[in-house]
Amino acid sequence: MSGEVRIEIEARAGGACVAHVTLDNTGKLNTLNSALMKEFAARIGALAKDEHLRAVVLTGAGDRAFIGGADIDEMAGLDAGTARAFITRVHRCCEVLRDLPVPVIGKINGYALGAGMEVAAACDLRVAADSAVFGMPEVKLGIPSVVEAALLPSLVGWGRTRQMLLLGETFSAAEAQAWGLVEAVVPAAGLDVQVEAWIESLLAAEPAAVRLQKALIRRWEDLPMRDAIAAGIDAFEAAWTTAAPAKSMADFQAARAARRTNR
Repeated sequence: MSGEVRIEIEARAGGACVAHVTLDNTGKLNTLNSALMKEFAARIGALAKDEHLRAVVLTGAGDRAFIGGADIDEMAGLDAGTARAFITRVHRCCEVLRDLPVPVIGKINGYALGAGMEVAAACDLRVAADSAVFGMPEVKLGIPSVVEAALLPSLVGWGRTRQMLLLGETFSAAEAQAWGLVEAVVPAAGLDVQVEAWIESLLAAEPAAVRLQKALIRRWEDLPMRDAIAAGIDAFEAAWTTAAPAKSMADFQAARAARRTNR
C-alpha cells in the first residue's frame, strides 16, 4: 500500500473552516513515495480554492512519525533519468504548502527526517512533540539535501544548516527549538492544545489581512531588501481596497473607549 492523504474540514464560527491534513503511510513511518506525493500535491492544491479556509494543520498518522523522509525503497531504484522527476515531486509537496493563501501549521508528532524536515520547513508555524527527532541524513545515503533544504538558512542560520546537512546527524526537539527550526515544543499530549491556541489567534485576526501577510512574507523570501520594502507598501495599499481595516480599527477604538469608561 502506498499510503493515503486524509483531509478533514472542520467548520468554525462565522463560516470559517480549518483543514486537518494527515499523511498516512504508517507502515513506513509516513515516508513519501511517488503515488503519495502526487495525491498530496493535488489535494493540497485544491484547498487553495476554498475562500472560507483560514488555516491548515498538517501531521503524520500514528505517534511515531511526522514524515520519516522520502521512500528509500523507491529511491534505491532511481537512476539519472528518474531522479529529477522524483525529487521534483518532493519539491512540489513543499511548494503547494508555501503557496497556500492561509497559514500552515506543522504538527510534528515524531520523526521528521530528510524530506519530512523539508516539508516541516515549508510550513508557516511548527510545533513539535518533545519526543520528536529531526535530521537531514541524505549525505549518509550518498545524496545531497536539496529542494526546500534551501529554506533552512533563513530559519536556523548558515552555520546550523551546514552542521545539519554536512554531518547528517539527528537532533532533538529541544535543539530544534533552540536553533529556531520549530516555534514550540510540548509533550505529545499537548500538541492539539498548542495548535488550537494558534488557530484561535488566526481566527481572531482579519482573514484578508492574514492572507495578505502570508503572501507578502512569501514575496520577501525572494526579493532584495529594497524590493521587499516596496512590496510591503503595495500590500498595505491593497488592504485598504476592502472595508476590513476601517471596520477592524473602528471596533478596536470602540473597545478601547469602553475600557476607559469602565475604569
